[in-house]
Amino acid sequence: MQTRFSEESKNLPRAEEAERILRSCVHCGFCNATCPTYQLLGDELDGPRGRIYLIKQVLEGQPATASTQLHLDRCLSCRNCETTCPSGVDYHNLLDIGRAVVDHAVPRPAGQRALRLGLRSLASSPERFTALLRLGTVFRALLPTNLTAKLPRPSPPHGERPPLEGCVQPGLSPNTNASAARVLDRLGVSVIPCAQAGCCGALDYHLDAQASGLDRARQNIDAWWPHLENGAEAIVQTASGCGAFIKDYGHLLEHDPNYAAKARQVSERALDLVQVLGKEPLEQICAARNQRIAVHCPCTLQHAQKLGGSIEALLTRLGFNLTEVPDGHLCCGSAGTYSLTQPALARQLRDNRLNALESGQPELIVTANVGCQNHLDGAGRTPVRHWIELVDQSLAE
Repeated sequence: MQTRFSEESKNLPRAEEAERILRSCVHCGFCNATCPTYQLLGDELDGPRGRIYLIKQVLEGQPATASTQLHLDRCLSCRNCETTCPSGVDYHNLLDIGRAVVDHAVPRPAGQRALRLGLRSLASSPERFTALLRLGTVFRALLPTNLTAKLPRPSPPHGERPPLEGCVQPGLSPNTNASAARVLDRLGVSVIPCAQAGCCGALDYHLDAQASGLDRARQNIDAWWPHLENGAEAIVQTASGCGAFIKDYGHLLEHDPNYAAKARQVSERALDLVQVLGKEPLEQICAARNQRIAVHCPCTLQHAQKLGGSIEALLTRLGFNLTEVPDGHLCCGSAGTYSLTQPALARQLRDNRLNALESGQPELIVTANVGCQNHLDGAGRTPVRHWIELVDQSLAE
């Protein structure tokens, strides 16, 4: 499509990138067919094509409004549309550019600002987040339903805290990293602790604080770089949402003279756990039992990292009994903090996804991202775990 950016927009740091992305869109509308929010709401402005037009209008000088902000906020950033788009429109980067412009022009109400600041400060700190979870568990009976759904269901501990960490995962799903460390150890793959690394930056970046998100990326690069120089082969993530953002460091910091080269290498070395274990002889150490399993493949794994089907292939190879899951490309509604900032839509998407996942009557649902796991499991229906816990269990047996 043609663009006529305003003089102000031409001076934006990512103006050329935005114009290139907009010009690649042929407004065919195929993206709407796989957009979760468009399917729920049926509003053109709540689909990718409509949001692209809204961003284009703002960049061409039309005033941004609270309505513009709402339609952009409703986007899950699931990137399903990117998988569908025949023109290869880089939608998620355009959305990030558009959101930054709109959020600068449209001040949020005090309640929204407080929620987003609270999420950024709590979720990015494992200590504060875990302490809050413990407090919530103590007072579970007094909390409203939407908050109790976010508290993890009790599960037996699988071991000590491993050198793989994270932000919310140690509190919400401590068994995940313990299981990963144990399986990697059995395979002879050593895990190097890196206490200096922190939140990947995605929370800040997607909650009106892009500069803070990039600062966190730089801090992580500084923490990982000595290990890479000393021979570490990969930076492994057990949460696909974090992995998707880390694999974007190279692009997001490509114009930073001090970090561009390092960021590119970090992104190239970032691997999801399934990429590591998919190449290992797991059959020699695992004994799968005949348990019906449904796999929820997170959007960040299948649409962002292009690793759709990799978990299913690995578990099938190990002999697990996987059920058929219709519409496996659709989002569960977790989308980072979306289940807290857009709770009504998130619940609808969660229930639709669970209906599809449970259609084959599985005994357990597995996924690859802590946000999806917590969101789906919060419905109190079929238990949801990280897939590595299943592999670890078969290892123990």
